[in-house]
Amino acid sequence: MATPPTASAPPNSYMEDPSGPIERMAWAMFTIGGQRHGWDDEAGREVGVGKDIRLRGRQVTAWRERKGHRLSLEMVTGAWDPPVRTLVIGSGVYGRITVPKKVLRAIRARGIAEVVVERTPDACRRYNVLLREGRDVALLAHGTC
Repeated sequence: MATPPTASAPPNSYMEDPSGPIERMAWAMFTIGGQRHGWDDEAGREVGVGKDIRLRGRQVTAWRERKGHRLSLEMVTGAWDPPVRTLVIGSGVYGRITVPKKVLRAIRARGIAEVVVERTPDACRRYNVLLREGRDVALLAHGTC
């Protein structure tokens, strides 16, 4: 179950962009193309693909490979075959996921020219801008911590 935000965090929404494709990002919940993905407290279950997402273009899928808060190369999925030009990694609302330099080097060595790591709300904003600019971009985003 997702942990609610602390009192210092915005209670309802961390990011809103009606132009999308990510229209809204709140604690453990993404709205993409009008569909909600994340943890629904009222329903007591996940909706859509869940609270950890992978986006390539406008196609959203579950990012189930993410385990813990230290990213490994094995967790980087959906950005290959062929590799995107830019990979944006949302490291959580509070940025708790760490991305070791050796993982960044390995991602680049596999053909991804640019890797951006930001807190998830900022990563969502950046992804939207890059996609609307016509860039070849993918997003891996953690919806909580």
